[in-house]
Amino acid sequence: MRSSLSGWTGKVLHLDLNTWQSVIQYPAQTLYERCLGGRGLAGYFMRSACTCEPDHPDLPILIFTGPLSGTMTPTSGRGTIMSRSPLTGGVFDCSVGGNLATRLKQAGWDGLVITGKSDIPCGIEIRDDTVLIRDTEFWGESCDHVCSHLQHDTSTSVAVIGPAAENGARIASVLVDRFHSAGRGGLGAIWAAKNLKYLSVTGTGTVSVHDTQALQTACDNIIRLTAASPFLLGKHGIANHGTAALYDLIDARCMMPTDNFRATRSPHAQDLNAAAYHRLYAPQAHGCAGCHIRCKRVAKDGRAIPDFEAMSHFTALLGNEDIETCMQANELCRTLGLDPLSAGSTLACFREISQENFTPRTLLTALHDMAHGGPLGLGSLDFAESCGKATISMTVKGLELPAYDPRGAYGIALAYAINTRGGCHQRAYPVSHEILRKPVATDRFSFSGKARMIKIAEDQNAVIDSLGVCRFTFVAAGLEEYAAAYTAVTGVPMTGSGFGEIGERVLYNERIMHTLNGFDVCDDDLPPRFFTTPGASGSGIPLPPLDRQDFLEARRKYYFIRGLDDHGKPTQMKARTLGLELKQ
Repeated sequence: MRSSLSGWTGKVLHLDLNTWQSVIQYPAQTLYERCLGGRGLAGYFMRSACTCEPDHPDLPILIFTGPLSGTMTPTSGRGTIMSRSPLTGGVFDCSVGGNLATRLKQAGWDGLVITGKSDIPCGIEIRDDTVLIRDTEFWGESCDHVCSHLQHDTSTSVAVIGPAAENGARIASVLVDRFHSAGRGGLGAIWAAKNLKYLSVTGTGTVSVHDTQALQTACDNIIRLTAASPFLLGKHGIANHGTAALYDLIDARCMMPTDNFRATRSPHAQDLNAAAYHRLYAPQAHGCAGCHIRCKRVAKDGRAIPDFEAMSHFTALLGNEDIETCMQANELCRTLGLDPLSAGSTLACFREISQENFTPRTLLTALHDMAHGGPLGLGSLDFAESCGKATISMTVKGLELPAYDPRGAYGIALAYAINTRGGCHQRAYPVSHEILRKPVATDRFSFSGKARMIKIAEDQNAVIDSLGVCRFTFVAAGLEEYAAAYTAVTGVPMTGSGFGEIGERVLYNERIMHTLNGFDVCDDDLPPRFFTTPGASGSGIPLPPLDRQDFLEARRKYYFIRGLDDHGKPTQMKARTLGLELKQ
């Protein structure tokens, strides 16, 4: 039976790879309203299994859509993949684009809960209500090879792992629809541990909408606001240049991670920026389902143009001056199933410890080795610890840092340290406030007010990920605009402040799981380098080291505002206020 809900389908599919059987669950509407979908609903299903080891059959792979998935709502093509990271040891989610969430919702499913381990390599194929688990000969093949056989048009979405995951790399990704990925945290290795090579989804249905006219009005408002944003749709924004538009900006702000975060400006930035890619590769726009911004870029020869993070990490971070080598490195990560951020950072760590510079050939060879069982595939922290030099690994909670040096924006420093994902800028994305100056400009060289700013932004992004929409839109639009869209789709009354309460619950549930996996205040910290070494290099403003006491005070304030104790752990009182319990 199909639910009479609007927005949600009312069905969650449980697949057991031990038996190759599936069961349908019909969650109550109250659960949907408490969790929304996406990251929030995945976190609900993750809670009971959050301490399962990454290779345990009972550990679930959770793939969830949001209530806006499959509707006309702008940027509603995002979904969530969640499990426990083999890299960090914590519960880990990735917001993933492409067509996966849209096709899954159109097939009639709000989410998938995948458990067990198949005796042989297998794939899951979903076409509306028809669900097949079948053996596969694709084991060992590249991600592109599998996509070319399974995905003949956009009506089918394919998620696949590559050789990196199969060979035990803890930085293995899940590629979606060729050019999108659940890249961080090594979630591809969880698929491999279950002998799951791919998931294909074909959806031919439509998503029920409560009030089509009200949704159109809400969509018009969102489109109007994004059209006024130079960062999104301006001449030099990401709609025209992809996220490469950030390359010059971050370098000019002396925040470009260079030489494994030993410097913060690249001497070759002008040869490696968005204009250089446009001149050499004539890229075309590509994007997720339902997106009018389309920030992905594909070269005229069919290769993916690296996103900003990959551009940074395969050039400045490890001393590479050659743009074509960056292209090839990114392409290897895409086809072999590696996270380019962790891969580039791990190579930068190796370069600093070994004092050996990479040539184009040795860099690409190192990536091949990572994907085929080499020790660097376990990530930079594992490698640095094996050399007795753990502090050279630029990680938080084992996750390699992204392309924003925290000495140049103190909100980013705090956000890196305290979030449950690890070294990640997306939980709060303070770049918008501190660098883009939107929606409210803040002093990037001060911790003042940053604890509250990070808390509010984390709550907002939890809602964004649970709705199944894109964070970039919120540089221009806000929760109020998406609350109107949500109400139009589901018929459930909602306000921006109401969303904030849901986001806080999603975050606190994740913090509870974080604590159950053994994390505490000692893990909410940055690599020592940022407190001892200045970051400036070349021309530009000097970047002194972060003040340790100011950082600790900002962290203490964050704990207080978030409702955590002095050790960064959830409290029973706050949990019950949010309708949660501390026990697993």
